[in-house]
Amino acid sequence: MPGKRHHCGRYRNPMTRRDMLRTCSMGFGGLAFTSLMANESQAKVAGTEDRSRELNPFAVRKTHFKPSAKNVIFLYMDGGPSQVDTFDYKPALEKFDGKDPNSVLKVEPTQFDNVGKVMKSPWKFKQHGKSGIWVSDLFPHVAKHVDDMSVIHSMTSAFPEHTNANYFLHTGSGLQGRPSMGSWITYGLGSVCQNLPGFVVVNCGLVPPGGLDNFNSGFLPAAYQGSVFKPTNPPVANVNRKEKTDQLQRNKLALIKQMDQSALERLGSVDALESAIANQELAYRMQTAVPELMDMVDETEATREMYGFNGKWKGTKAFARGCLTARRLVERGVRFVEVTCPGGSGDRWDQHGNLKDGHQKNSLSVDQPIAALLKDLKQRGLLDETLVVWSGEFGRTPFAQGRNGRDHNQFGFTCWMAGGGVKGGTTYGATDEFGYKAVQNKLEMHDFHATMLHLLGVDHTKQTFRWSGRDMRLTDVHGHVVHDIVA
Repeated sequence: MPGKRHHCGRYRNPMTRRDMLRTCSMGFGGLAFTSLMANESQAKVAGTEDRSRELNPFAVRKTHFKPSAKNVIFLYMDGGPSQVDTFDYKPALEKFDGKDPNSVLKVEPTQFDNVGKVMKSPWKFKQHGKSGIWVSDLFPHVAKHVDDMSVIHSMTSAFPEHTNANYFLHTGSGLQGRPSMGSWITYGLGSVCQNLPGFVVVNCGLVPPGGLDNFNSGFLPAAYQGSVFKPTNPPVANVNRKEKTDQLQRNKLALIKQMDQSALERLGSVDALESAIANQELAYRMQTAVPELMDMVDETEATREMYGFNGKWKGTKAFARGCLTARRLVERGVRFVEVTCPGGSGDRWDQHGNLKDGHQKNSLSVDQPIAALLKDLKQRGLLDETLVVWSGEFGRTPFAQGRNGRDHNQFGFTCWMAGGGVKGGTTYGATDEFGYKAVQNKLEMHDFHATMLHLLGVDHTKQTFRWSGRDMRLTDVHGHVVHDIVA
């Protein structure tokens, strides 16, 4: 006994420091031993996981909880579509059309600070589906699928300029060099398909401002960066072997792998070498998988017609191939597919002037193929497990830039999600009566990313990567899941 206690709770004969150390010495040893064993156990677990990634970067990994979605198709609307001309109906713009915007709302400095009059939408809006969601005449085909969509009206960005806003949308940071969301998702979950990259960018004609860093793996292993495909056959250069026989190519690859492994044994873990080995092995498997992927002879003429392969507008044809390629990729188990815009009007969705002509051409490029993609996924039973996301990097102002354009607007814009566990036929959040600023359930890109990860079965606060002395994550220290749009 360490000592007898008085009724007041104090020891009659308190233990000295020397007595305490002598009596508890074995206890301290036990604590130290337990701590060492725990650290060793954790090191073994971490080492096993790291080793599995080295052996197979795209091996399927466990989720934090049961996922609603298995794959993502991100339809990126380069340049910033106007929310008040697409999905955010604002009758006030008709009422105050041609008025000085400063007389009806507080106008913030814009990217080009060429503020014209309040400008109504050149397109009519109608309610669609059982849900009665408003959609403009720009999207007559997509409008038929609103009951599968959750339309978010209160998205915001921290940046009014394309490059930084693109990095923010794709990586959760406005700075260059961070991992893309596609990289984070494939790093965390792997990919069912082992013969194609886990993260594929189908480039229909335009690389966003900010360049390929929008699809980069940043500080994550290089194996997780986006692989850029064209919606043509072949989609990537050098996919066919140059050697005369398969065995000759195998011998070369075996020699290269042996040399790389030898370097790893001397130098230890080196991401560039490990990723090179993984990429060379994947490239070999792609030689069979890619031609089969892009050879669409197994697609019916009705399917081609539905997507717009035979459309008169060149942008429709390009985006049709991009969307059908995306469906074929997720059908084969590719985890994350991004589809970029075709040229359309020649200036993305970025109409600082001549809004009517530019947005009309861009919608003509993407409307029919997107609607076909949603219908096709649903018919094949893939929409329930495929999260389809539509967004630009920001929106546009409800007043004119100059006479007939719209400037960048990061204060409130629209994006939507469909399938993959999303509550269809719903809207979330709201902008003010002019569609200028988010005023209800305001969201940031971090919330957007957190919700995507949640639908994939990932807790965004727990998926981290140790870099530069800190546990990094896609949502940084921000973000919350928008449970109201989750089915």
